[in-house]
Amino acid sequence: MTGTDIQGGTLESIRLYSYFRSSCAWRVRIALAHKAIAYELVPVHLLRGGGEQRSSEFFAKNALGQVPVLELTTHTGEVFRLTQSMAILEYLEETRPEPSLLPKTPQLRARARQLAEVVNSGVQPLQNLKLQQELRARGLEPEPLVRSFIETGLTALVRIANDSAGRYLVGDELSFADLFLVPQLAIARRFNVDLEGYPLLLRVERECEALDSFRAAHPQAQPDFEAT
Repeated sequence: MTGTDIQGGTLESIRLYSYFRSSCAWRVRIALAHKAIAYELVPVHLLRGGGEQRSSEFFAKNALGQVPVLELTTHTGEVFRLTQSMAILEYLEETRPEPSLLPKTPQLRARARQLAEVVNSGVQPLQNLKLQQELRARGLEPEPLVRSFIETGLTALVRIANDSAGRYLVGDELSFADLFLVPQLAIARRFNVDLEGYPLLLRVERECEALDSFRAAHPQAQPDFEAT
């Protein structure tokens, strides 16, 4: 991270509030690892005790009570907090542009963002923990519904990426799109989605999983990992 990204102050610390299985936090962990940005990981357990994200202390960091939260502190004690994974990724890209996570041309940059938003806006809100809890509270089993939303999203990803994919979803360089894809496929497996019909996505996933940044960000590599 640059030393002048908070009103000219030198950064003293970077913290990421994360839950090992959160796909949103997972994306940010990949970006931090890819850009070799050192940070302190602060686990926030989304289930224990009704959810640590529901505490008044955490709500002061994120009014929605969600992870991730990126917290930057300068040597003078000034604190800047940023939430929402896409906003965090854009911030990291602007303040640490190399190695880049966006293609060089405007069209391909837009395509990478589009693919990421298919997951971020088109699927994520329909599979998140809060929605599942609300459905169960109303006597509904969320899995079939969530599975159908995920399948629709993955089908859209394939249709869009067919024209742009190379080694990764957009050409031969890693982009935002891939950071959203890999955690989403992990969630698809949790909801028993049959992924055999998505060979393009599975091929890109294998390419990503061979990278050190993806290995470092994987849920099983996190200090708060719990086998379930």
